[in-house]
Amino acid sequence: MPKKTKLKKSKAKKPKAKKPTFKELPYRPCAGLCVINRQGQVFVGRRLDGPEHIDATHVWQMPQGGIDKGEEPYPAALRELREETNIKSVKRLGEIKSWLTYDIAAAIASRSWNGNYRGQKQKWFALLFTGDEREIDIVTPAGGHKPEFGEWRWVPMEELPGLVVPFKRKIYERVAKEFAKYAIPLKRKPR
Repeated sequence: MPKKTKLKKSKAKKPKAKKPTFKELPYRPCAGLCVINRQGQVFVGRRLDGPEHIDATHVWQMPQGGIDKGEEPYPAALRELREETNIKSVKRLGEIKSWLTYDIAAAIASRSWNGNYRGQKQKWFALLFTGDEREIDIVTPAGGHKPEFGEWRWVPMEELPGLVVPFKRKIYERVAKEFAKYAIPLKRKPR
């Protein structure tokens, strides 16, 4: 009987795939929400943490978050709103038809989204908050999600661009311009 010979496994290392440059990275799909109260002011939350914290002033933002694979933007927006704020009582006012994009600062890109994205492409929706403020819960939001905001407040629409990190400012300027028509106080119903 012929003698069996064992094949030796090659110990040669496979070449590493070339890591894409910052500009070659894709944008992360995201939904953003401009939640407006009856007084015409916009909900913002102060982020608890994240690599985009560059100073103590630019830590405020509107609710936003990633769109899961196979998920449509508007349902994703409502899911993110509940996960970050517990807000469910809203009426859709409008949307920005095009996707808005921003690049995150290259210096922090490797710490954001595991270094897989260069920034976000965002679909923005304007919503009227129709509930009572007691509904808002950033400490224990829906679904047992980890809190993303340490505090929240209502601000005039025109203040939005000055509250956000500089690399998101153009997005917030566009959102404020597009949704300004919804930021008017609603008249109270006569009793």
